[in-house]
Amino acid sequence: MNQNRDTRRERAYVSEFSINQIHLRNPWITAVWSLLSPGLGNLRQDRKIRGLILIIWGIIVNTSAHINTALAFSLIGHFDIAKQVVDTRWLLLYVAVYVFGLWDAYRGTVDVNKLYVLADREDAPIRPFVIKTLDVNFLDKRHPWLAAVWSALTPGLGALYLHKIIQGLFFIGWTISVMYMSHTLQAIHYTLTGHFEQARQIIDLQWFLYLPAIYVFNIYDCYVSAVEYNKLFEKEQSKWLRDNYQLPNFKMPL
Repeated sequence: MNQNRDTRRERAYVSEFSINQIHLRNPWITAVWSLLSPGLGNLRQDRKIRGLILIIWGIIVNTSAHINTALAFSLIGHFDIAKQVVDTRWLLLYVAVYVFGLWDAYRGTVDVNKLYVLADREDAPIRPFVIKTLDVNFLDKRHPWLAAVWSALTPGLGALYLHKIIQGLFFIGWTISVMYMSHTLQAIHYTLTGHFEQARQIIDLQWFLYLPAIYVFNIYDCYVSAVEYNKLFEKEQSKWLRDNYQLPNFKMPL
């Protein structure tokens, strides 16, 4: 039976794949995440399909246009080389998806914040437990720093700890692909053995520059998500106790 069948606005939806919720977010912060990579701001809103589409589209266009490589040469002052490596056939396509990601992340957050205020006032019941063929999911207290540590070790593990299955699998696959294509682990090996020149030559900057956004986003997102999941757990428990255990004639102390 669906507890929320008469609810106009829900605060959260618990499925076997994730806990999708709305809560107050800073629109400028979500816009900054889209500034680092299109789609990350949408993932911060738990709008997974739109976010993953923008991320994949951004990766295809960025890699085809060699934007990260051009950015790396620009940062060290080699502007002529940067102009040579960039592919202008793809460059203008990236501008469109980049600007849309910024605009949609900010606009979407403002709208979702308004919906959350209304949903929180409605105080609709939240389904705390789901058991399905593929998995079991439930509201529970989780440790924010533990989620951040797992994300720091391998992006995606923190999301799996929070039962964000789709997002976790995506980032695990993305991280493995970027590590392989950029030769990052080989470069780390050469660096640890003192072969700095070989490490510098083997690293692929186009793919390597995806890693900062991947790591920082996952650490931040999993920490904040764990905090919000804990708040959601407390709200659900509080409502259950108020609805089922508080006497109707109980007088609140003044």
